[in-house]
This record gives sequence, C-alpha cells and structure tokens, in this order.
Amino acid sequence: MATLKEVKTKIGAVKKTKQITKAMNMVAASRLRGAQNNMEGFRPYAEKFAEILGGLSDRAGEETSPLLLPHEEVIKKHIILCTSDRGLCGGFNAHLISKAGSFIKEAGDDEDIEFSVTNFGKKGRDWSRKNEIPIISEHLGVIGTVIKFNMASTVGKGLIDGFLNGEYDEVYVVYSEFISMGRQVATIKQLLPIPPLETDEDETEDQDKPYLAEHICEPSPDELLGELLPMSVYAQLYRALLETSTSEHAARMMAMDNASKACDDMVENLTLAYNKARQATITAELMDIVGGAEALKG
Repeated sequence: MATLKEVKTKIGAVKKTKQITKAMNMVAASRLRGAQNNMEGFRPYAEKFAEILGGLSDRAGEETSPLLLPHEEVIKKHIILCTSDRGLCGGFNAHLISKAGSFIKEAGDDEDIEFSVTNFGKKGRDWSRKNEIPIISEHLGVIGTVIKFNMASTVGKGLIDGFLNGEYDEVYVVYSEFISMGRQVATIKQLLPIPPLETDEDETEDQDKPYLAEHICEPSPDELLGELLPMSVYAQLYRALLETSTSEHAARMMAMDNASKACDDMVENLTLAYNKARQATITAELMDIVGGAEALKG
C-alpha cells in the first residue's frame, strides 16, 4: 500500500492538473464564441452564393468554364488537409487524418494515381511527412485563430492555376464540419472540378420543386460565371477553414471538460485511498501501544 506522503503528493498533482484543464476549457470556450459567430455569419452568404451560381450554371451550360469540366484522365489528386496545430482536443485530429488516409487507401489500388497535399496545421503536416506524401505548401498557425478571406483566396488561386495547368486532375478538401458542441464530423468535399449541384433524382413532375430566382445578369451569364466560379472555390475553402476552426475549439472544450471531471474522480479515489492508509497507520500504532501496555503488565 502506498504511503501517506505518496498519496498526498498524487492528490496535489491531480489538483494542479485540474487547474490547467479548467483554464484551457475557459480559453477554448471564449475563442469558440468568436469562431462560431464568424462561421454562422458566413453560412447565409455561402448558401445564397451557391443558389445564384446554380441558376447561372443552368443558363450558361456546362462548357462555359474549364473549372466545370473533368479531366479525361485522373492521375494527380490533391488534398487540402485541415487540422489543428496543437493537441489536447480529443480525437479531433485523428478523425481528420483517418478520413484523408481512408481516401488515399481507397484509391491505392490504382498505382498510377499520385497524391499531393496542402496542409493547414502541424498535425496534418507531421502525418504527411511520416507517410511521405508530397507537401505542396503548408500553412501553420491558421486554424484556431481569426481567419481572413485572403488566406483562402490566395491558396484557392494557386489550386485553380494548378488545375488549369494540369498539375492537379482533382482537388479535395478534408475538414471538420461543425454540427453541434458535442458533434464534429470529418468531411471530404471535392473542390475541383466544381461538382454539379445536387438534385433529388426521385422528384417527379407532379411534385413541387424549390423555386430558384432567375437573376437578370449584366454582362451575360457566361461572362459572369467565369468570374464567380473561382469565387466559389474560395468560398468553399474559406468555409472549410471556419468550420474546422470552430470544431477545434468545441472539441478542445469538451476534451478539457472531460479531463476536469476525470481529475475529480481521481481526487475522490485518492482521498479514499489516503483515508484508508491513514486508518491503517492509526490502527498499527494503537496495536503497538496496546502490545506495549500488555508487555508492561506481564
């Protein structure tokens, strides 16, 4: 059985750990508010942008922009992997890395396919280095901070240029979609070529279809679409960064809250062990006293 001093030292160490986890929980909660506000403020813009872009695409046709046309042969696939720079956020980074790894593994049967990666965050960068995946660019210290749109536009412009020049045949982004405080889902989405709008194939002519406003465009839809399609890529990438940043803070907040509760349980168990050890010590001392008294009587 551990001595009283050892148990008391462990109790002190656990209490100090709880102070750290509690402080990290409060920091994550304060940063989460700002990140969530930015994410929720951008969602209506992204949805309306997609609505207008969908209407223009239908009117202009598929061959308006090369960003809509898939390459004849898909050999070079590029992945934008969004992770955090720090740990202590539960399985947040593990789920994102697993999503990217599964995607690569599924395509691994075809030896001709070449993968490259753009990393946002140290955790994804370290994983890419460990698995010897070519890193085109890395952006550290972005996730978890105030993200500017120019970051997404700069990276997106490079991706579009690479797609048009044949450096990439397809571009995907792996990010964490924020569903709620307790749920963040690792998601992979195709950025280039820009996929067609999702429609419900089961809809019949008798059913009411959602109304899409027909916008009056000046100049023509073809010219306007050429300007909006790159903006769509920037918006999708920016939204992925905002979602990942918000999810990181939520995951760290939940992880630190669980760690604080675990510390409470450990303190309770160690206190019980301390009391048992103290009672055992008192009992042994009483036995010695009684034994000495009996010896003096004899």
